[in-house]
Amino acid sequence: MAASAELAAPVGGSVCVVMPTYNERENLRTTLDGVFAYNPGVDVLVVDDGSPDGTGELADRMARDNGHIHVVHRKGKGGLGPAYLAGFTWALDRGYDVVCEMDMDGSHRPQDLARMLRVIRCDRGVDLVIGSRRVPGGRTEGWPWYRDLISRCGSWYARLMLGVGVHDMTAGFRAYRADMLRSLDLRSVQANGYVFQIDMTRRVAAAGGRILEVPIVFPERRRGVSKMDSAIVAEAMRCVTVWGVARMRSACARGAGRRATRR
Repeated sequence: MAASAELAAPVGGSVCVVMPTYNERENLRTTLDGVFAYNPGVDVLVVDDGSPDGTGELADRMARDNGHIHVVHRKGKGGLGPAYLAGFTWALDRGYDVVCEMDMDGSHRPQDLARMLRVIRCDRGVDLVIGSRRVPGGRTEGWPWYRDLISRCGSWYARLMLGVGVHDMTAGFRAYRADMLRSLDLRSVQANGYVFQIDMTRRVAAAGGRILEVPIVFPERRRGVSKMDSAIVAEAMRCVTVWGVARMRSACARGAGRRATRR
């Protein structure tokens, strides 16, 4: 796959792209080829949850041929959030400057990753870059209307309940500055499915981090089966409601305290 000269420009600082996998063997080689074509010099960490289709074994063989590929094997399907946390820990322990989240299924385009990395490289004040479907220039391709509606409503509800001004709260295409990740208590993160993205967003915002959304194109996967189901949506709604109610109660308590002080 050929990349333009602009997109192939090297990214300053060491970058680790964490890519959780479960039964993504047919996407593995194509996706990684694209990542390296558009993003020379980055490292990729494949976090495989014991895929029965041999994803982990193929990743091991590719890693033996390419020193920029690394593999972590987990014993079973443990969820998206724990897979990313395992990848974050691995990357932080090895001193990377930027740690990314990226799907293996082809929905996250490597050329968009190059743009996101350029932003976090050029602006030292940015702590988190989100590849966003919900800002001008961003869009989905090939989604049925009801899936797009669920995604939009989920982001709107999370913004409302959590008071965070991010348009694409559930986006899983991200570049974190490693220092920001180190400042967070990652051991306390318990969110499992796609609500993990919302949890990480609210934590970065609460820590005073600067978040920037970069428009991306998000095509529907061409191979394999989506992991999204109703249980993941229910988990997100439940967690966001609990966090939102806690935030509102805390705000009310602070307001009452200020009024009592004035009196």
